[in-house]
Amino acid sequence: MLSDPGKQVGTVYEVLRDPADKFADYPQRISYLIDPAGIIVKSYEVVDPSGHGAEVLADLAAAQR
Repeated sequence: MLSDPGKQVGTVYEVLRDPADKFADYPQRISYLIDPAGIIVKSYEVVDPSGHGAEVLADLAAAQR
């Protein structure tokens, strides 16, 4: 969990919601697969947290082949 009261990080990672959204105070659930050089390889809109880890690990394994 990251504390970002000024929303600087949320702005950079483009996870802020529209101010009119009823959940505007909460960032979108998005995670990123980042390579060793710091490049975002893939982004994920997390809708099913229970299966998300397996999806990321599968993508990581595929990227390492």
